[in-house]
Amino acid sequence: MNEHSFRDALVDAASAPYRQAGRFAWHYARGKVSIDPAYLGILRLGLIAPNARVLDLGCGQGLVAATLLAADALSHRGEWPTGWPPAPTGVRVRGMELMLRDVERARQALADRATIEQQDIRTADYGVADAIIILDVLHYLSPSDQETVLERVRTALPSGGALVLRVGDAGAGLPFRMSLWVDRIVTFARGHRIAAMHCRALSEWMALLERLGFAVRAVPMSAGTPFANVLLVGRKGG
Repeated sequence: MNEHSFRDALVDAASAPYRQAGRFAWHYARGKVSIDPAYLGILRLGLIAPNARVLDLGCGQGLVAATLLAADALSHRGEWPTGWPPAPTGVRVRGMELMLRDVERARQALADRATIEQQDIRTADYGVADAIIILDVLHYLSPSDQETVLERVRTALPSGGALVLRVGDAGAGLPFRMSLWVDRIVTFARGHRIAAMHCRALSEWMALLERLGFAVRAVPMSAGTPFANVLLVGRKGG
């Protein structure tokens, strides 16, 4: 199966459960998975291993879980792109989200196929996970809370465990300012208040992760968009 056909199938499969969560939830899921390169990128890069325990911090309405579940189903149907890393089959996803409205949408869509909790990621018990995903969340926290969350992520991961963190590069000029503008619009559309943001340049994010004991690489994650998003892939050292 080629990548274009797989992307279309992934969008259909990942968004379908949200029909039962309402029109907004379904349209938002289709738009986000089809336009945002992070969802396909996580699969293409093979960042989530089969049978992994995945923790999604700030999970929103559960699109990471929906995408991983859809990828599992497509793989079992023989619809996996040729030459890609193994599909993330058999994963168990636990998501944490502060906003009750998003938690309700996620639970309506995913039912018992993923565990979705209303939690404050600054204080919640992370347990143990093989991979922890944080997409476009940390800039809503104060700098000290950002570091606290990342320290707790390190504790929750085993040696070799993966952190998948998407951030905006505050040193990227206009593309970064456009990212913030769109972020505020989407936040408002989802029914949430617009909070203060605390952003860092890419070099600062990487230095912080390295100081915490992660071997980290940066993967541009703005393909097809005018933004300054970067996926930081960290592996916890022994």
